[in-house]
Amino acid sequence: MPLTQRAISNDLASNRNESCVTPLIKYKTTKHLYKHAAPYHKVNNMKSQNLDNLIREYQTQVNKATNLLEQTFGTKNILRLWRSKEIPQRGRITDNISYELHGIGCRVDFSGVCIDFDYGPNERVDGFDPWRLYIYACEVPHRYKKYTNQNTLKLEFNNYVAQGKAQKITDSMSNLYFLNP
Repeated sequence: MPLTQRAISNDLASNRNESCVTPLIKYKTTKHLYKHAAPYHKVNNMKSQNLDNLIREYQTQVNKATNLLEQTFGTKNILRLWRSKEIPQRGRITDNISYELHGIGCRVDFSGVCIDFDYGPNERVDGFDPWRLYIYACEVPHRYKKYTNQNTLKLEFNNYVAQGKAQKITDSMSNLYFLNP
């Protein structure tokens, strides 16, 4: 398990849900960004820390990651390639961008900021859940400090769903939520 996720998992296992653990080791960064990587250096500190923004930014990062996977491997969903042993479980997409497949999802490391997502039904990649939003908020706490508190995130997420802004797909085994139009 990557160190960032291990630190978060250890935090949750000990029921210290106050805030996520800052990763002990950050991945090697470069002075330049690849065109596929998110512009992490362009942070608008005045950006509102609300759940809509967190969800949409998370989805944007997943979209960038899956587009890069598609350019590299010919498909956004590379799970079949891994399961058929055509690609390894972990690997490099570029010199500074790596991936790691797990269960029904993937983790992409954009030179220090990681995005973890599950593939949804019908090849969808726009799904989210409180856990993945929490992990992403912990990766960019300078943007979403409020959501590095898992209890705060869960409370707001439940309200968000109760307001009808997102829902699970009916007749699906997926635990992911999707935005309502």
